[in-house]
Amino acid sequence: MSPMSPMSSVPSSSAPYPRALLPFLGLLRCPVCRAPGLSPGPGALRCPAGHTFDIARPGYAALLTGARTTSGDDAPMVRARERFLATGGYAPLRRAVARLAAGTAADRATVVDAGCGTGYHLAGVLDRLPGARGLGLDSSARALRSAVRAHDRAAAVSWDVFRPLPLADGAADVVLDVFAPRNPAEFHRVLRPHGRLVVVRPTARHLTELRDRLPGMVAVDPDKERRLHRALDPYFEAAGTERVEYGLDLAAAQALDLVAMTPSARHLEPAGAAGRVTVSALATVYRRRPVSPGGPRTGSTRTPPPAPGPTPPPGR
Repeated sequence: MSPMSPMSSVPSSSAPYPRALLPFLGLLRCPVCRAPGLSPGPGALRCPAGHTFDIARPGYAALLTGARTTSGDDAPMVRARERFLATGGYAPLRRAVARLAAGTAADRATVVDAGCGTGYHLAGVLDRLPGARGLGLDSSARALRSAVRAHDRAAAVSWDVFRPLPLADGAADVVLDVFAPRNPAEFHRVLRPHGRLVVVRPTARHLTELRDRLPGMVAVDPDKERRLHRALDPYFEAAGTERVEYGLDLAAAQALDLVAMTPSARHLEPAGAAGRVTVSALATVYRRRPVSPGGPRTGSTRTPPPAPGPTPPPGR
């Protein structure tokens, strides 16, 4: 299990802090100077060098600095996602993610969800591991408001996954990446030697009927799998892949929300989107490769930008 910051070390002045965040304070790193450990102060976290980061009123730590407050999914997209996920449309996918993650970790694991969105999949994993704790990272302030409420053992911080993660080396037992951007070098760094990475991405069949009905909807990049394996291979090796595929009958309101929660929403009029669609995704569990001194460097302050190509419909 990953090291935990003892609850007894947290001063009484931290009582207003989200309880789920407190055990992570010893694992967090200052985003500015990388100093270890963040201490609670009045309404904020402070590093040993004095850099201070607000605790937002909803309960997440605002570690992401120098970014626009509108980064990530906006409020209408998040509300649509919440409504769609509440219908159970992605419940089979959530169960598969939870099963794969739980099969690789001890009950009291530390789970980090990179690009957590509303915390839907992280909560599913925590339900499956009653002693685990979870930390969600996302750049959308609106999504993080939901993520901090997703589970009583889930904490959240604002962060851009393409930057070096604000976590100690070897902090996590499991890293989740579900329909989200990836930072392989940083995932490798923050995982324990025997930790696991769970990556979920759409196949070419994902929502294909919906794209047929709405021709302007963003398609899945046909080169996605090759680029994924090229990016991950220096750091990880696949331990097993599961295909999650099922039919879903969309009522009109459900179809509207499914479109509205994607990047296509701003460019489409989703009238006539209702009907049967195929949900199709690949979920792979990856083992961490040992990296030789001459191999890829992890923990770099520079991470590559996302590869060009269409963004798939998200399932967060």
